[in-house]
Amino acid sequence: MAKLILTHEVTGLGEPGDVVDVKSGYARNFLIPRKLATPWTKGYEKQIDAIRKARKAREIASLDDAKALAETLGSQAVTVTANAGPAGRLFGAVSTGEIADAIKAAGLGSVDKRKIQIAQPIKATGDYKVSVRLHPEAVAKVAVKVVPAK
Repeated sequence: MAKLILTHEVTGLGEPGDVVDVKSGYARNFLIPRKLATPWTKGYEKQIDAIRKARKAREIASLDDAKALAETLGSQAVTVTANAGPAGRLFGAVSTGEIADAIKAAGLGSVDKRKIQIAQPIKATGDYKVSVRLHPEAVAKVAVKVVPAK
């Protein structure tokens, strides 16, 4: 087992600043190379505090604000324009960054791209649902419509 400090949110594992125990292979082959975590040492206690302060500044202040934003996001569809072939198949896939930009462009608020979860890669035009984790207790389901670029 390896003891790590998470530097980014990892679904099912924890939030930035959390100290977690994971299997050494998962730490060595996935978390550390992708810079999602750093090895835990006593010297990193100050870094943990800095990560937690930065997370507090970024996250939505209260559960009520998060639920209100979740209702707003769930009530409207967001349109993403992507390059597609004649059969509607995309050249690449729609990223979480593109969805976050579309949400902001629609005037629905600002959402961190790391909080958006896509169940399966979006590689064709059509209608999709994605989850946005606004708060640990508030998740919004956003309707995403992918249309081909002219």
